[in-house]
Amino acid sequence: MILTDEFIEKANLEGGIKIEPFHKGQLQPASYDLRVGPEAVSSSDRKKVDLAEKGFIELAPSDFAIVLSEEIIFLDNQHTARFGLRSKWARKGLVATTGPQIDPGFKGRLTVGLTNLTNKKVSLSHLDDFLTVEFHRLESPAKKAYSGPYQEKTTLEGEDIEAVLDREVMSISDITDTLRTLTATVSNMEKSINKTLWWVGTGVVVIALLVAIFGILVAWFSK
Repeated sequence: MILTDEFIEKANLEGGIKIEPFHKGQLQPASYDLRVGPEAVSSSDRKKVDLAEKGFIELAPSDFAIVLSEEIIFLDNQHTARFGLRSKWARKGLVATTGPQIDPGFKGRLTVGLTNLTNKKVSLSHLDDFLTVEFHRLESPAKKAYSGPYQEKTTLEGEDIEAVLDREVMSISDITDTLRTLTATVSNMEKSINKTLWWVGTGVVVIALLVAIFGILVAWFSK
């Protein structure tokens, strides 16, 4: 069952879901909006950025970044959640490259990968709304709670930064060149296929004519 705003607030009060800090203004009809958190790292900055101090992070064209949510989320074993990037950021050309599900038993900040697919810079400010979370109540509690590497994680660590630094990001020009190459390849394949089909079609017609002529000759000599 997807929780409405009333039941999200109720579950937060009762402890089945905990959102810290919880702000009623972040509630949507059937979801809750999370904000840009205190830390981020991008492939252009190449270092962890203190967003609470600097105020924003700027994603260069084709840049990749990892951003933490401001809120710490806790789910008991009878709740799960799904989340995604808010549409206003998708319209600016950002794509979230992370798993969409939060498992029962999870506790921590969400760690979100973002890629800028445009040829313009995109800035995210500290405490901007950037994710929306949809909470689900399970029919029965999960027998096994989440215990993965992101459990109780509230800060960016060395492996997060290394993952960003090691990531090879294609530039916009590289993407354009790749698309042009693919288009040319497809066009050449289409021409080759059309040419082959023309010869095959011509061959079929010639064979059909020969068969017809042979049939006429056999019929004529049989008289």
